[in-house]
Amino acid sequence: MSSQATLLRALRFAANRHDGQTRKGAGGSPYVNHVIDVAAVLACEGGVTDTAMLAAAVLHDTVEDTPTTVEELAAAFGPDVAELVREMTDDKSLPKQRRKQLQIEHAPSASPRAKQLKIADKISNIRDVATHPAEDWSRGRRIEYLDWAESVVAGCRGVNPKLDTAFDAALDRARGELDTSRAG
Repeated sequence: MSSQATLLRALRFAANRHDGQTRKGAGGSPYVNHVIDVAAVLACEGGVTDTAMLAAAVLHDTVEDTPTTVEELAAAFGPDVAELVREMTDDKSLPKQRRKQLQIEHAPSASPRAKQLKIADKISNIRDVATHPAEDWSRGRRIEYLDWAESVVAGCRGVNPKLDTAFDAALDRARGELDTSRAG
């Protein structure tokens, strides 16, 4: 199967699994837009052409946020994609603060490919936090998210300099948006 066909199958799978889910941000955009954005960040800003990574990018939240299993992904997309998604998946049985701390702790030991996925995911998220935050997120909560994302990405740096640069630019812009919102 061609790389394009694999990626399109992954997009269709993610769209079906995330059907009806929306982002927390103002406007509640369809959740699938986020996973597409993560893949676009990898490809367009990080220069990633690895089909398994791009497929894993669009599937990265299926195990965490839908009834999908890692085994199901392995059967449908192969063990390589499934393992990348597994590396990106938080254990939802743990309290939120513990999951967040584990992301920081596990980032340095993630595979180089998972580190790139993690950076792309954080780029997408911080852009949303800056420009389309959830209505109930205060400025302080948004700043806390940016600080936490920076801590996670600190353990992922050095694998893809283009993504490192894109993250820094996104973080700087997000911090600038928040400074402007305070001044206004």
